[in-house]
Amino acid sequence: MGTLYLVRHGQASFGAENYDQLSPLGHQQSLRLGEHWRAQGLQFDAVLTGTLQRQKQTWAGIAKGADYTHEALSWSGLNEYNSEAVIAAIHPQPLAKPDTPELYRHHFRLLRDGLLQWMKGHTQPQGMPPYAEFLAGVTGALDHVRANHEGAVLLVSSGGPISMAVGHVLGLSYEATIELNLRIRNSAVTEFTFNPKRHTLLSYNTLPHLGQPEHAAWVTYA
Repeated sequence: MGTLYLVRHGQASFGAENYDQLSPLGHQQSLRLGEHWRAQGLQFDAVLTGTLQRQKQTWAGIAKGADYTHEALSWSGLNEYNSEAVIAAIHPQPLAKPDTPELYRHHFRLLRDGLLQWMKGHTQPQGMPPYAEFLAGVTGALDHVRANHEGAVLLVSSGGPISMAVGHVLGLSYEATIELNLRIRNSAVTEFTFNPKRHTLLSYNTLPHLGQPEHAAWVTYA
């Protein structure tokens, strides 16, 4: 039996012109996770990441902190959905920059509704695949791990693919999967055990590397 560790990227640059890069804190979160695993003596047989910059940067920080030398396999099915396209499919008018608490909440209310409409097949966000195709990219990574590995495997992705992987394994509703998605924390660790037939959820959205009081302010969501 193996263990699959799924890590959400560190804090990205929400509200910035280019979201797809880690913030300074995001780099620190990733490095700290690697340091934690080095102290635990955790070693991986294989590493998979999405192709987005924030995912690659997270893996680089983990590798630096843990002194890993793995060559990660790039897997585009682990890339995040386009939240702007999801929202635009139900709210075509431009949104103000979410720079106040109310605008921030409004953004995520629209995202929740947009995700549900996409997952149900009621909308098709521009430039994105149908939800079934998107989910197949995620489950394809899970299938690859089961078919090719037996030990510890690391998968670095984003909140959407990770929550959808959990929803798929547990047979959750779309609504429950979305709630998981919107509550996953930056650099959080989710664990599956696996054998050639199936994955089983062991833990979700944990922060073992940020458990000390001095790291309380490092816990972020966006």
